[in-house]
Amino acid sequence: MSIEEIIKEVNSIFIDVLDNDEIVVQHETISDEIEEWDSLNHIQLVVAIEKHFKIRFTAAEIVNFNNVGEMCVAIKIKIAS
Repeated sequence: MSIEEIIKEVNSIFIDVLDNDEIVVQHETISDEIEEWDSLNHIQLVVAIEKHFKIRFTAAEIVNFNNVGEMCVAIKIKIAS
């Protein structure tokens, strides 16, 4: 699965969890750019992404993600393992 495919799937999760059909995440997207993406929704997003891709992030990984792209690279590595 390519990073672009992962970003598309992650975008669908963002739309569902944040209940906003207009969200379009890209590699560089950060939480400050999406109004609904607060700390509570961040946890819900992480849980939904883990469930969707059948993976688990460590707390350190979650804290160190600077943008959506870094999270998608981590997803790609985990699903390839």
